[in-house]
Amino acid sequence: MLTSEIIMQRALEAGADVCGIGSMDRFEGAPPEMDPRYLFPEAKSVIGFVFRIPRGVQRGIEEGTQFYQYPSMAYGGINEIYAPAVLYRVGKLLEDEGYEAFLYRNTGARGVVSDMDGSPGNTISPEEKIEAFEHEKSKTSHHRTVQYTVPVEEGKVAPDLQFSFRIAAVVCGLGEIGWSKMLLTPQFGPLQRVAFLFTNAELEPDPIYDGEPLCRKCMACVRECPGGCIPGPKDGKTVKITVAGKEIEWADIDMWRCYAFYTHGGRYYNPFVPKEVFDENEGGKLDVLEHRDAPADEQSVTDVYGKLEEYFPTWVGYNMAKCGGCIRGCVSMLEKPGGCLHGKFKNPLRTQPPWKMDR
Repeated sequence: MLTSEIIMQRALEAGADVCGIGSMDRFEGAPPEMDPRYLFPEAKSVIGFVFRIPRGVQRGIEEGTQFYQYPSMAYGGINEIYAPAVLYRVGKLLEDEGYEAFLYRNTGARGVVSDMDGSPGNTISPEEKIEAFEHEKSKTSHHRTVQYTVPVEEGKVAPDLQFSFRIAAVVCGLGEIGWSKMLLTPQFGPLQRVAFLFTNAELEPDPIYDGEPLCRKCMACVRECPGGCIPGPKDGKTVKITVAGKEIEWADIDMWRCYAFYTHGGRYYNPFVPKEVFDENEGGKLDVLEHRDAPADEQSVTDVYGKLEEYFPTWVGYNMAKCGGCIRGCVSMLEKPGGCLHGKFKNPLRTQPPWKMDR
């Protein structure tokens, strides 16, 4: 007889660091465009897999010396190679027992929407980015998304549906969503990637995480975001949802500003940004993204995205992460006494103030 214990044992043997199981009814109330039950209506259970991000791959960004290993190993390596292999092995176990296994790996936010929150992804055209930018300025609901596809008929969701990985992780009892909207787990804080498997096997679910709060509400993520993308508590910009009877709240992040800074990091944190991109005397328009003020007109938005596309093309899939301020700030705080990462390493990630270029 197939049990949750057998599933978890196979997941850990295959290489997952943590495995959790949730029931599909916990997604009740999710916006239709983010509800995985539309993908597999017969599904009874969702299985979540956690894959740790080695803390050392952030060392180069923390020290300002090397940038590539974080997106290469923490994103590409896990999303494209490691997690799919684990999904495949657990999926085979389920299907050998006569149940269907819907494997769902992290796509790296490719395509028209992101699998992290349902917002537009990082491979859409500059014209679509402009449309999305204008949409973000005028939206009235957190869960509205820019639609580039249409439903096949009225009452159905538009393809390609993407559910929120972080909400799904909460459903599986893996952790909680922190103020910066990052998934936090008691084992690794914000240092993990996740993948999921949906099945029509009815498995015993794990309880929703209800231990000591993982997010300390220290606002290190707010302070250390170079783009000012994360509002603080006094700004009153938050998102609240209820999952399995538990209310969850996080900051309503400016996702497009976050996307831009993840890509290029800003003039103070990215030594590769040419002067003509950020210096207004050289015709640069980067100040549009580095300030909270909206651009004066659509042309200025076009100029900004044009510069980003010229120097940092996003069609390659995994961008050269030059930011990570919120993650590193969170790790450095969680390693202090009282945090879930305290005592996990012989030496702390942060041994000196965060670096910043003078220009």
